[in-house]
Amino acid sequence: MQTIRTVIIDDERLARQRIRRMLSETPGYEVAGEFENSEQGLAFLESNPADLLFLDVQMPGMDGFALLEALPPERTPLVIFVTAYDEYALRAFEVHAFDYLLKPFDRVRFEKTIGRARKQIASEERNSEKLINLLNEFRQRNQEPARFAIKTPGRLFFVRQEDIDWMEAADNYVNLHVGAETHLIRETMNALEQRLDSHRFLRIHRSTIINADRIKELRPWFHGEYVVLLKDGTELTLSRTYREKILSVLGN
Repeated sequence: MQTIRTVIIDDERLARQRIRRMLSETPGYEVAGEFENSEQGLAFLESNPADLLFLDVQMPGMDGFALLEALPPERTPLVIFVTAYDEYALRAFEVHAFDYLLKPFDRVRFEKTIGRARKQIASEERNSEKLINLLNEFRQRNQEPARFAIKTPGRLFFVRQEDIDWMEAADNYVNLHVGAETHLIRETMNALEQRLDSHRFLRIHRSTIINADRIKELRPWFHGEYVVLLKDGTELTLSRTYREKILSVLGN
């Protein structure tokens, strides 16, 4: 039996441990590398051959799709996506014939998935064209997200982009302020800014993005800074770094 060299890239430690444990109970698999972020995984894959890659889609910093775009085609193993994504993503994986494990997954689903993977590896099928099509589909969809999927234990709901009042950075997460509610999503502020409607959402501070429609007033403050007063009474700081751009956009 061929030994399948496997790499695991997932920022959730428990998810990595679960995959590693299930692989250890299945003959013919060797875990060649295990990484908590895409940057480390990419560096490894660029210089080390692998047959199979378990890849988390949504990770802080470089996500799973960005890793695949950066990885040379000749270094791209067969991919099994590990995801907690919404139904759109699952349909996309299925349409493009990619296997995935939806968190939380059980042993039956895992064995079925790696069984199909072994057959594809034996036939030397890597689906490079399908991978390109899948990446293009997600790139187009993620340019300006119309809504955000909010995941909580036992619940998945959506927040429309236009309903967000303002956003604030929280390490590798972002807090979405929607009326009296606050929702945490796993994404960096810089990555999120690239995907937002730049005519509606304005960066006023390294840790703050606001919905321009919610601005009520700008008040000069100390040292060239401004206080941004939103319609709901929230007061935020417009730093000097972003002042000229914001004042220009707002027509001042």
